[in-house]
Amino acid sequence: MVHVLSSRTLLRPTDPERSRVFYGEQLGLSVYREFGTGPERGTVYFLGGGFLEVSGRSDTPPDPAVRLWLQVEDVAAAHDELRAKGVEIVRPPVKEPWGLVEMWLADPDGTPIVLVEVPPDHPMRHRPGI
Repeated sequence: MVHVLSSRTLLRPTDPERSRVFYGEQLGLSVYREFGTGPERGTVYFLGGGFLEVSGRSDTPPDPAVRLWLQVEDVAAAHDELRAKGVEIVRPPVKEPWGLVEMWLADPDGTPIVLVEVPPDHPMRHRPGI
């Protein structure tokens, strides 16, 4: 069995600096660590229980099958804050049939990002029998 100690999602953006502005300034993700120098230096952001590393450079955008799912406390507040920072909202917050409130946006390379709020009465917040 593989004993995983930590994990992270790696993105190779087409424009690393533009992506650092998006994730660090517009989304407001906190920096875990940075490494290297110059425009293609690496930046690792906290993602709740995981990390997002933006490093290197790619000639092509990431595959659209790659998506980020980020749980937030209040999607409506995140919507207002991100819109005020100029982030393009692909779809405003909607309560889905499965009970989660989801808002969709995309990073500068088009990587889909789902911001999710788990309402207090949602089954994800409760474990039967405990």
